[in-house]
Amino acid sequence: MGRGDKKSAKGKRTIGSFGVTRSKKKIKARLKRIASVKKAVVAGTEVKAKAKRVVKKKEAAE
Repeated sequence: MGRGDKKSAKGKRTIGSFGVTRSKKKIKARLKRIASVKKAVVAGTEVKAKAKRVVKKKEAAE
């Protein structure tokens, strides 16, 4: 297991394969988010953090 292994994350990075461990969608989304925050900082506008989803707790069975 290592750089040449297709199943390990390190091997995928070395080979240049994205595979399951490095999906292109997630990487592009992250880069897009970072770019938009940087643009907002340069423009001088304040960026608010995305509100976290509140998950309702299930009621205990009586």
